[in-house]
Amino acid sequence: MPDRPGDQWDRRVANGLAFLRRRLSGDYEVDEFGFDPELTDAVFHPLLRLLYRDWFRTEVSGVEHVPLDGPALVVGNHSGTVALDALILSAALHDKHPAHRYLRLLGADLVFRMPVVSEIARKTGGTVACNPDAERLLGGGDLVGVFPEGFKGIGKLYSDRYKLQRFGRGGFVSAALRTGTPIVPVAIVGGEEIYPMLADIKPLARLLKLPYFPVTPTFPWLGPLGMVPLPSKWLIQFCPPIPTAHLTDSADDPLVVFNLADQVRETIQQTLHTLLERRPDPFGP
Repeated sequence: MPDRPGDQWDRRVANGLAFLRRRLSGDYEVDEFGFDPELTDAVFHPLLRLLYRDWFRTEVSGVEHVPLDGPALVVGNHSGTVALDALILSAALHDKHPAHRYLRLLGADLVFRMPVVSEIARKTGGTVACNPDAERLLGGGDLVGVFPEGFKGIGKLYSDRYKLQRFGRGGFVSAALRTGTPIVPVAIVGGEEIYPMLADIKPLARLLKLPYFPVTPTFPWLGPLGMVPLPSKWLIQFCPPIPTAHLTDSADDPLVVFNLADQVRETIQQTLHTLLERRPDPFGP
């Protein structure tokens, strides 16, 4: 017998009250990194779902390349002035993957020095971007997400959109090699247009101890309204995994690390070109 509308609302209210009771009583679990799956599912993912599905109209392809179980290192391009792309990728992957896997994001030190932001990052599964933490997560069978461009990627000018920046020293490759974990490159189109950075006021950034201080078409001119992201069209494509199990003895070989990092970077860059051809209008349907 189908539920009546009143029954559905009763169930939602009962579930909501049960959730609040568990939160107030402390009857929920977090792992050693502070990850809180229940809070992520109940609060953060629904908010991100509104963004990626309704505001950005995100299309996801290639999710079959992400393993059903076991570890994988998901490596993506970074952009957008504010790192929304990492959060959108995490929520979209969880929703679209048949096993609804969580992506454990690696973030910069600055993220974990900011009040509130650091707590949210930990609660949603994030941790500091360092090899020991990455290797512990991969060793435990988790999906780990990393953005090797770091602030160079999200802080680049709009004129440099979709041009991948340097991948640093390839620390993410070393973590994958030491654990024999496959690397899954992922290309994200759409993030560059949400806050197009026209200029970087470096003296102000140094004063505020920030990696950059952006000037966009709406910020700082419109104040808080300037923080509303523009509704660009997003495309996310996961690429075939690159195996590393046969290279575990080469984790400390700089040449192997560099070549593998370059292969990942080139894969993402070429996929970005393909996606941009599919999306001629940044704000289309």
